[in-house]
Amino acid sequence: MRTHKLPNYLLAHRKRAGLSHEEVAFLLGQQCASHVSRYERFNRAPDFHKALAFCVIFRVQIHELFCGEYQKVEQIVCDRAQRLAVRLAAQRQDALTIRKLAFLKAITPVVSDQP
Repeated sequence: MRTHKLPNYLLAHRKRAGLSHEEVAFLLGQQCASHVSRYERFNRAPDFHKALAFCVIFRVQIHELFCGEYQKVEQIVCDRAQRLAVRLAAQRQDALTIRKLAFLKAITPVVSDQP
């Protein structure tokens, strides 16, 4: 069973780095430090480029910094992969379909070859 993760760990990384909201905002190219606070309190999600910038600033991978959000997206994609595998398994098993099923199984080990 998975443990519940916070949407992001921006506050912990900022505190560990000893940076203020203003300093992080400057590194992000934002003029308003309150945006950083909103991201940390989960009141606002950073856009893709800001999320990548946070990863650069704190020297961590995106799935580590935004692990709660990553976990939610991962579950959705895995559920869809399972549904797609069921659909494909019901089709004629040619080489391409078999390759697709193997790919889907790599996304999530619980994907079955059988409908």
